[in-house]
Amino acid sequence: MKTTLQQLSRKLETEEAVHFVKTEFEKHLKEKLSLVRVSAPTVVLQGTGINDDLNGIERPVGFPIKEMQEQRAEVVQSLAKWKRLRLKEYELEPGLGIVTDMKALRPDDELGPMHSISVDQWDWEKVMAPEDRHLEFLKQQVSRIYEGILATEAAVTSQYPLLTPILPAEITFLHTEDLQEKYPGLSPKERENMAAKKYGAVFLIGIGGELQGGEFHDGRAPDYDDWSSPTSATTKGLNGDILVWNPVLEKAFELSSMGIRVDAAILEQQLKMRQAETRSQLFYHKQLLEGKLPQTIGGGIGQSRLCMFLLRKEHIGEVQVSIWPEAMRQEMAQAGIHLL
Repeated sequence: MKTTLQQLSRKLETEEAVHFVKTEFEKHLKEKLSLVRVSAPTVVLQGTGINDDLNGIERPVGFPIKEMQEQRAEVVQSLAKWKRLRLKEYELEPGLGIVTDMKALRPDDELGPMHSISVDQWDWEKVMAPEDRHLEFLKQQVSRIYEGILATEAAVTSQYPLLTPILPAEITFLHTEDLQEKYPGLSPKERENMAAKKYGAVFLIGIGGELQGGEFHDGRAPDYDDWSSPTSATTKGLNGDILVWNPVLEKAFELSSMGIRVDAAILEQQLKMRQAETRSQLFYHKQLLEGKLPQTIGGGIGQSRLCMFLLRKEHIGEVQVSIWPEAMRQEMAQAGIHLL
């Protein structure tokens, strides 16, 4: 299908807008969380426990390295654990941290308007004091990130007057058990839709832990976020997701996953809960269990997701170059949606 000059111009305008969003938000993120930008790896060695296992079922892209006796490496899926090792190396004080421009491959993701096999995010991590392992500290960091999102939305709508701000002034904090109790007959994603539509922006606490009745709201690996520590008499979790209501897609839209990271005791507990105790023999896990890593908080904020939301795009392929089935490209083109 031939690209017209008008379509090409639209794509180039979108590319410039994407760059504007990324530059603007990274500036605010670094300022709000006291972060320094560092380089990020594309690959890590297999068998070290450094790569992110996500929900534990996604297959990382791997390959042998000729000059290292065919030792295998993996393309990163995220940098949740690598960042903590890097903070140990930098010996930063509590309150200071790093942010990277992370590029990952997740070939098992289901392709669609919100998902690509290519993942780009601001992967950030900061050192925290052990005594700050509580819910209020987590909420404070979430609020700062949200302030950065609001500031970026204001800049984008000023730069592109056809766009108008839609985010609420504050983010609402809810627990996954709150949603289960309020919407017992709905699926977890349907509950997210209800909450995001009602409040506009929500931080949903407790992703990965077991809810009442044995249900899980969503999966989380057992070795980076703390999803099992009690935060009150009834709820658990020191992690969560930032969700906003996307009026273009008319559904909840995840912008970030983040949390206070496991300490040695919580790591042992969560590995046991997931029957993954064998991971304790891996390099990363040994470092943590032996008390050699700093206590941190961190997460990932989707770059293309944020651009897609703030620029009111219908498909992530409008703001990110990736691989798409030809049938999807043709379908989107017929709908007037031109993928990069």
